[in-house]
Amino acid sequence: MKAVVQRVASASVEVEGRTVSAIGPGLLVLVGVHDLDTDSDADYICRKVLNMRLFPNEKTGKTWDQSVMQKKYEVLLVSQFTLYGILKGNKPDFHVAMAPERAKSFYASLVERFQKSYKSDAVKDGVFGAMMKVNLVNDGPVTMQLESPNSSRDKNDVAEAKTTSNGE
Repeated sequence: MKAVVQRVASASVEVEGRTVSAIGPGLLVLVGVHDLDTDSDADYICRKVLNMRLFPNEKTGKTWDQSVMQKKYEVLLVSQFTLYGILKGNKPDFHVAMAPERAKSFYASLVERFQKSYKSDAVKDGVFGAMMKVNLVNDGPVTMQLESPNSSRDKNDVAEAKTTSNGE
């Protein structure tokens, strides 16, 4: 599982011209689900995102000191299968992303995991599978990339690279 985490002053998601979710200060998290991801991948991403110290502590003056939960800020999750896109020539290929039928329920369980781990009203999301317009005011800018350590993507890429380099 991959996540692109952006610290934002605000963010929102529009579908068909209608705002479906909006947050104030917090984190916008673009989430890509690999075909072989499991609950342990989702647990890792949830724990890391909620505990990343990306916010300043005004009391101590430390820059990278507080998490989204400590600040009582919000989180906006947006499913983005293109994070697992691979270019074949100039055309993107998404074969390693989880199929939409499975990914929809897996992503829903990730949103629920975030809501239970933090507080449900502070965690919002987009509309799975919809054409979304994501608006954000990046704060910093601060952008971090995460990948779950159990991700099978690296193993598959290594196997594909070995096969290609061996001429098979």
